[in-house]
Amino acid sequence: MAKRSKLRRPFANLKSTLRALRYRNYRLYFGGQGISLTGSWMQQVAMGWLVYRLTGSAFYLGLVAFFAQMPVFFISPLAGVLADRWNRMYIMLVAQFLAMTQAFVLAALMFSKVLVPWHLLPLAFFLGLANALDAPARHSFIVQVVEKKEDLGNAIALNSAMFNGARLIGPPVAGILIALTGEGICFLINGISYLAVIFALLAMRFAPRKKSDRKIGFWRELREGFAYTFGLQPIRLIITLIAWISLVGLSYLTLMPVFVSKALNGGPHSLGFLMGAAGCGALLGALVLAARPGTRGLEKIMVGGSVVFSLGLGGLSLARVFWQAMPLLFLGGVGMMLQMAAANTYLQHLVSDDKRARVMSIYIMAFMGATPIGSFLYGTLASAIGVRPALACGGVLSLAGTLVFARKFLPMRGRLEQNR
Repeated sequence: MAKRSKLRRPFANLKSTLRALRYRNYRLYFGGQGISLTGSWMQQVAMGWLVYRLTGSAFYLGLVAFFAQMPVFFISPLAGVLADRWNRMYIMLVAQFLAMTQAFVLAALMFSKVLVPWHLLPLAFFLGLANALDAPARHSFIVQVVEKKEDLGNAIALNSAMFNGARLIGPPVAGILIALTGEGICFLINGISYLAVIFALLAMRFAPRKKSDRKIGFWRELREGFAYTFGLQPIRLIITLIAWISLVGLSYLTLMPVFVSKALNGGPHSLGFLMGAAGCGALLGALVLAARPGTRGLEKIMVGGSVVFSLGLGGLSLARVFWQAMPLLFLGGVGMMLQMAAANTYLQHLVSDDKRARVMSIYIMAFMGATPIGSFLYGTLASAIGVRPALACGGVLSLAGTLVFARKFLPMRGRLEQNR
């Protein structure tokens, strides 16, 4: 009997880790997004390598990333208001169609051999507009596909695991395909992959939602969202940390093609496997969070994850060969995911549902909106002082910001439980 109980325990733990998958809508969401995100990671690697192959410029890499991510900074708060007003699923469908169109246009330009570097700037901007429309609806949509709020944290962690599972698969596959056939096939596969999430969304079934009787102006709702977000100290501090780490830390991804080519003397396959190592670390971090039974201790996880990420980024600047860079990127991936997923879960439990999309749009603005500025700064700094010193600066600044955050935030431990 004791032996049988021991055998059952791992399966019970696995069932607990995957508990959000018992909901049909979440399973559809998980599967569709997993396929689509694999294609998106393939395109991201292919785009970075293509830009560097065509221009040989770290500055141009940062410029393309700036064009791709800047719309999020300006548009996502507006999209958050729309997502609190309109059907979030319909918003996501429109955004997926726009992103799919961009991928097919990129593929067509590549296969017809007419693509030149300047084409990438408006195409990157167009994709940024699609992502800005999609992100607030998608982050707040997760509450609709999980029926019980106690499973929300698990669903967010599994969502992060799925995102990074795609990150683990997509970049190495992209690296191999680029080396064999070129970047165009990655853009084509990404375009096709959007069909998976479109079909998944259309297959979902929901009970009718009660519409709010409140009728206030668009701009008043926007101001209300900002006032609510920055009026609560825990939310304000988390948003500030996310913005800082995105600005000075996460933008290091922009320099990876330069780092691999110049510092490690690698090619596209090396880039793909290094990006996969970061994804593998992030996947582990997400699974660790998914296995947690509750939300207690998320504050320490946020801080600890941010410290681990900062140390990994600083260590990466010292790597001389491929095998040194790989574990450091894995470590950085673990830390990044622990911080981001813990912050997302904390916010989702704190906010009220009628303001959820607006708060998450500001979270996205901090997360994705600060990255283009950081990408531009990283590209400029790397062109001026070199890629290694630029990465070292990012690690030091990330760690400094984390320590300031910890000093202000950790004394508020237990605030989440009080507000649930």
